Amino acid sequence: MQAPITNPGMMSPFHLAFPVHDLALARQFYGGLLGCPEGRSSEDWVDFNFYGHQIVAHLAPGETGAVQRSAVDGHGVPVRHFGVVLPMADWEALSQRLQARGVEFVIEPYIRFKGQPGEQATMFFLDPSGNAIEVKAFADIGRLFAK
Repeated sequence: MQAPITNPGMMSPFHLAFPVHDLALARQFYGGLLGCPEGRSSEDWVDFNFYGHQIVAHLAPGETGAVQRSAVDGHGVPVRHFGVVLPMADWEALSQRLQARGVEFVIEPYIRFKGQPGEQATMFFLDPSGNAIEVKAFADIGRLFAK
């Protein structure tokens, strides 16, 4: 049974907590590079507004590092990753900004599943603690869950 939706027409923000090895670097990456406003924080964690969603970087150096990959569309996609689906113009602007800032991509920005129902723009990169982030966009957001 599906949980009742109390705010029809609105998407509920998600909450994601993840490990980092250095909070100062996390602040530089998420706040400075990605432009995510900082929320509450302590000596051990800091939260960010990630495109309307709450993500929390927890200082846990022993939990960072290993990235397992899975083959998708001829690329090694990091299995554990999080991200956001942006409007195409915002995806293109972010892609250009990241490239201009010299971000090293796990998967360079490109169009995946070209000509198929799930056609999407995508890019993967890592934060300073090795957490994989995917940013994607659809020309038609109505195709987000298309089979």
